[in-house]
Amino acid sequence: MAARQRGGDYRAFILLSILLGTQSEVWAAQILYSVPEETETGSFVGNIAKDLGLEPKDLAERGVRIVSRGRTQLFSLNPRSGSLVTAGRIDREELCAQSARCLVNFNILVEDKMNLYRIEVEIMDINDNAPKFLTEEMNVKIMENTAPGVRFPLNEARDPDVGTNSLQSYHLSPNRHFSLVVHTGEDGTKYPELVLEQVLDREEVATHHLLLTASDGGDPPRSGTARVQVTAVDVNDHAPIFSLPQYQVTVPENVPVGTRLLTISAIDLDEGVNGEVTYSFPKITPKILQIFQLNSHTGELSTLDGLDYEESGYYEMEVQAQDGPGSMTRAKVLITILDVNDNAPEVTVTSVSSSIPEDTPPGTVVALFYLQDRDSGKNGQVTCTISEDLPFKLERSIDNYYRLVTAENLDREKFSTYNITLKATDGGSPPLSTTTHIAMNVADTNDNPPAFLQSSYFVYVPENNPRGTSIFSVTAHDPDSNENARVTYSLSEDTLQGPSVSSYVSINSGTGVLYALHSFDYEQFRDLQLRVTASDSGDPPLSSNVSLSIFVLDQNDNTPEILYPSLPTDGSTGVELAPRSAEPGYLVTKVVAVDRDSGQNAWLSYRLLKASEPGLFVVGLHTGEVRTARALLDRDALKQSLVVAVQDHGQPPLSATVTLTVAVADSIPDVLADLGGPEVPHDSDASGLTLYLVVAVAAVSCVFLAFVIVLLALRLRRWCRSHMLQASGGVPGSVPASQFVGVDGVRAFLQTYSHEVSLTADSRRSHVIFPQPNYADTLISQESYEKKDPLLTSIDFLECKDEAHSIQVSSVIHSSLYGREIIFCVNVIVFRNA
Repeated sequence: MAARQRGGDYRAFILLSILLGTQSEVWAAQILYSVPEETETGSFVGNIAKDLGLEPKDLAERGVRIVSRGRTQLFSLNPRSGSLVTAGRIDREELCAQSARCLVNFNILVEDKMNLYRIEVEIMDINDNAPKFLTEEMNVKIMENTAPGVRFPLNEARDPDVGTNSLQSYHLSPNRHFSLVVHTGEDGTKYPELVLEQVLDREEVATHHLLLTASDGGDPPRSGTARVQVTAVDVNDHAPIFSLPQYQVTVPENVPVGTRLLTISAIDLDEGVNGEVTYSFPKITPKILQIFQLNSHTGELSTLDGLDYEESGYYEMEVQAQDGPGSMTRAKVLITILDVNDNAPEVTVTSVSSSIPEDTPPGTVVALFYLQDRDSGKNGQVTCTISEDLPFKLERSIDNYYRLVTAENLDREKFSTYNITLKATDGGSPPLSTTTHIAMNVADTNDNPPAFLQSSYFVYVPENNPRGTSIFSVTAHDPDSNENARVTYSLSEDTLQGPSVSSYVSINSGTGVLYALHSFDYEQFRDLQLRVTASDSGDPPLSSNVSLSIFVLDQNDNTPEILYPSLPTDGSTGVELAPRSAEPGYLVTKVVAVDRDSGQNAWLSYRLLKASEPGLFVVGLHTGEVRTARALLDRDALKQSLVVAVQDHGQPPLSATVTLTVAVADSIPDVLADLGGPEVPHDSDASGLTLYLVVAVAAVSCVFLAFVIVLLALRLRRWCRSHMLQASGGVPGSVPASQFVGVDGVRAFLQTYSHEVSLTADSRRSHVIFPQPNYADTLISQESYEKKDPLLTSIDFLECKDEAHSIQVSSVIHSSLYGREIIFCVNVIVFRNA
């Protein structure tokens, strides 16, 4: 409020002109304030928030700040009130010297929009300086014969203030010999001159003492005084005369210190002391006195310090030539400084964004900077360029401000950092340039989904793998950074024959390593189709999928399984029958086996591992067929035991064995006699039951022998009757039948066929299967039926359990003789052990 308290003459006023920006539509405004000089720090200058259309609280939020051009900051912003206040002492004379109007220019930057507003503050002059003479005492020598009316120049006073506060008048103390005349120059400077009113008489008064007062027009006025000493001298009728009324010289600003600029010359026609001329500066500012020096005897004007066009391009001064008695003459010296290109352009970065998102649209302002060159003319004309291969461009703003804006879309995955070099070059010869580097980081946005190296993966895992082991690893790469590049893996839910895939395979969400949760079984499933999803951690997250096929490789983990002959559950062995009349190559039986593995692990080969009669039987390597290797001889044992091994081709190979019992006989009695007591595997748990079964079978065999004898007698009788009938022309009917012998739970078909025989002690009911004849089957003629009729048609063994824990085996034999049915029953009661 200090500015307003000084009165209405210093109240701030505002001139706001709004200009529409160019390409990026940035608003630029010019605001003009005024403030008296020498106001206290913190004095109110203007309500900048109101003039910008903002609230005071918005200044900090929107980054409103003052941008100066390298000079000392004279003003600051009050964030509470939104006012522009003084930041320190303001001296108009120091800022603008004698300029009629003193303007301080700076800019206000609105950081969030990067808008610039030009501010001009006019510094109003106050009467804070009194007129001051260069020297407090002036000496004037006047010849005593000088006629009245002659004028003698006096040193003028200087007042740094302007307007009415500057120097306005001179006053001379009363004296009858002298008066004062004031002349005003073209530039408004007032020059005092001493006028001789009466002739001096040295003998009367040798020295006159006067007081010269200089006053300004301030309120209240200020003044300064200087003493004038006038000395009356003897007659000197010639004053020095300069060769030129005005001396001019033009020099470049880069001349070396001590360079002679010009030489002034004055001639005095007097002789002796009256003709000796000395040169001096009658009036000169201290600043010029530090730059130039004048040789009082030779009149050479040279430099004491370096010249700088940027500080002052023009100097005007007066030189004075005075002879010995004191006669003096003055002349003007004008020095023009030529600008040379000795200042490189300056780049001042006002605002810059250190990091910008990669999805920033083109035309976004990322930096604001100011260019200046202290030189003038072409030397001060600055152009700014950046590299053409960058996605940025320059746009000019107000004054010499430039904006750096994006020219195209950015991609952090291609370039994450841009080192932008601003090159400012002036128009001098040779040109000078300045480079400024701006590092611009491109912030990542989640614009890339994770990508797998392959579109699909195929994994081969041997079966029987350990549970929990790693079977494969997938990797997806995300070119983004930080959280946007952190990839997590998951399996898409699916089912495989009921259970979900997650029950078979799991994946490490962080590493992508797949683990088997179970041991795979090739026989259970052979392949597993999965879909792996890779998701990043961006917002929103992006993901991609890849198909993963797991193929289970077969291992030789299953031994061959023998399907035929199947082993009974009671441990007994099957019996295969081979007639003694069998030719070499006769098919006795066939071992059938399978292997649950696949490929070469399931390729089976058969071989005869052990035989009671070596060389009698052979086994097909790939078929498993058991055939006779030679004709059967009478010396060959009726019971032949064969051990057949079935082996696969895995590594290592697995095998299984089966024991075959082959009965070699042409007639039933031979079989019964030799197979009366077949060996049965002993088992500690079933030994008692086996003993009872052996006894029962032996009893049944005896009864059966008796029954065979009876049948033979009946057969003989039928044979006799048949001959009698043939003699009478009758043809008897025949009934085909099979021969069967059951021994120790084993049943066999005694014929020239390959049969399946199975009987176990634990079976509730054993059935006799009559297969069709093999390749050895032949059609039996009617005569053969007449010669050899079957004894038995079927035999069923029944086993039942009653309340007394007994086993009853009944054998019912059916036979048909001439249409009559004969039934023979044998009951055997076998008691089990408790």
